Amino acid sequence: MMKLFCSLGVAGALLAGSGAMADDIDLSAWTCQQFLSASKEDVGVILAWLDGYYKEEDQPPVIDTDQLVAKAKKLGQYCAAHPDEDLIGVTDKLFQKQ
Repeated sequence: MMKLFCSLGVAGALLAGSGAMADDIDLSAWTCQQFLSASKEDVGVILAWLDGYYKEEDQPPVIDTDQLVAKAKKLGQYCAAHPDEDLIGVTDKLFQKQ
């Protein structure tokens, strides 16, 4: 539940800065190519959501920006090499909870 609130809070803060409301982003249907082609704002929302999603429930609600940038680079490199793979399947492999 805490994970949901954290994710919604970050997404809300990121979206508040944009002038228009974006369409829903169904990550279960997205491919790596869609992620790579997304706007900077959408990528930011997705990365923030993924950061919260892959945290353990008892981890503090802290966004480690260095770690987030490292994960983003890893995801970008993998997706560039595998554009047709589904995004959540890829992130499950790359960001699996330890």
